[in-house]
Amino acid sequence: MEKVSYKDAGVDIDAGNDFVEAIKADVKSTFDENVIGGIGSFAGAYALPSGYKEPVILSATDGVGTKLKLAIESNRFDTVGIDLVAMCVNDLICNFGTPMFFLDYYATGHLVPKNAKDVVAGIAEGCRRSECSLVGGETAEMPGMYSNDDFDLAGFAVGIAERSEMDTLANVKEGQAILALPSSGVHSNGYSLVRKLFFEKLGMSLDADFNGKPLIDTLLEPTRIYVKEFKANRDKIKALAHITGGGIVENLPRVLPDGMRAQISKESLQILPIFEFMSQYVDGEEMFRTFNMGVGMVLVVDAADVEAVCTNTDAYVIGTMIKGEKGVDLV
Repeated sequence: MEKVSYKDAGVDIDAGNDFVEAIKADVKSTFDENVIGGIGSFAGAYALPSGYKEPVILSATDGVGTKLKLAIESNRFDTVGIDLVAMCVNDLICNFGTPMFFLDYYATGHLVPKNAKDVVAGIAEGCRRSECSLVGGETAEMPGMYSNDDFDLAGFAVGIAERSEMDTLANVKEGQAILALPSSGVHSNGYSLVRKLFFEKLGMSLDADFNGKPLIDTLLEPTRIYVKEFKANRDKIKALAHITGGGIVENLPRVLPDGMRAQISKESLQILPIFEFMSQYVDGEEMFRTFNMGVGMVLVVDAADVEAVCTNTDAYVIGTMIKGEKGVDLV
């Protein structure tokens, strides 16, 4: 009987080593002065930033979901890494955490170094946009678990916050303004419904024209990262809500105290064309419970600070805080 190698079982150690070498420059480009060591150790090391009175470490983890299927089907892997970082760091800032470092997990049936390098290049770009360091990751080749073309991603972000700033519920008061920071597109939620509508029900192709460009360009538009906007306006922000799965109606109440209700004007929302199109085939309530509808992040600010925040960002007013049972009214 011939001897069996790991490569015979579907795992190519040499390809994995080549991949690690190929991503070193992208990974190193995300390092800041707090990163200790480099790539290749058993764990990433990061020095705690100074200047905090009562530092609290925050963590967030997420994936990209079935948006990955579109990346695989279109053979385009350069943006889903940005999505991965965005879904984690956008959660961190909602607890007033400043992202420090990021780790990723890439699992696949068959490692294609070029594709994996494109994914990690996207992760590095996401880290640069969110001003955090990519300090580690894991690549797992599991032919018995995934088919050759399939892969999955998981991201892990760690941030730091001042304990006294974390209780944002106490900051939210009647009469405060509710601002929207626009989304860049569908972001990374609801893609099972997106794929069913566009490709099963409507029979559209990835290259079908949508608003003057291929549909796949719109669907793979990476999730916007809001870290810089948060940092530039954190002294004026009373609360933030990342609008992901569940939409405004389910995510905004997470930052409201009991007895406070958000009143949102539907007419004020800058709904993106992709959502207007889908609304022809999906019930309106379902749309608002599934998608961001053009709003990627919601900010709560004092009325006196509205002009300053809107001038400093592309935020715009969508509602106000009123007394009532905790929740959201779309009026």
